[in-house]
Amino acid sequence: MVRREEQAINEVLKKTRYIWLKNPDNLTKKQNKTLGALRDMNLKTIRAYNLKLSLQLFWDIQERGIAEQYLKKWYFWATHSRLKPMIKAAKTIKYHWDGVMNYFDSKITNGILEGTNSVVQLLKRSARGYRNIPNFITMIYLRLGHLKFQLPT
Repeated sequence: MVRREEQAINEVLKKTRYIWLKNPDNLTKKQNKTLGALRDMNLKTIRAYNLKLSLQLFWDIQERGIAEQYLKKWYFWATHSRLKPMIKAAKTIKYHWDGVMNYFDSKITNGILEGTNSVVQLLKRSARGYRNIPNFITMIYLRLGHLKFQLPT
């Protein structure tokens, strides 16, 4: 979002979308060269990218106390960045603060739940609707239930 707004005034940022979406390790040589040239410029996009990368480092921390201090500093940095999308992201994290910090106690994410929900939504779309709710629930069980049918062959 930051890059999209800034490229309207700065032509240098055109055709750089995927540089900002990738992690630095996954950049091609050409993208790395372009990123190196852009890093020297005082761009909002660079600040947003650095905020993104620093938040990624947060998940590598093992200890809850250290993680909480790190996240507090990141939150301060993001809310004072004067970048509306980053401020919005920081406020979202603040709103879900306890849930984010609970990760360090349990190491459980909602990834499995999101994957299950994705399959259910795909099932719903592919059928173009079911006659009734029990039929839909039956299809969910059939698709996700890992049922073992011992049918004779």
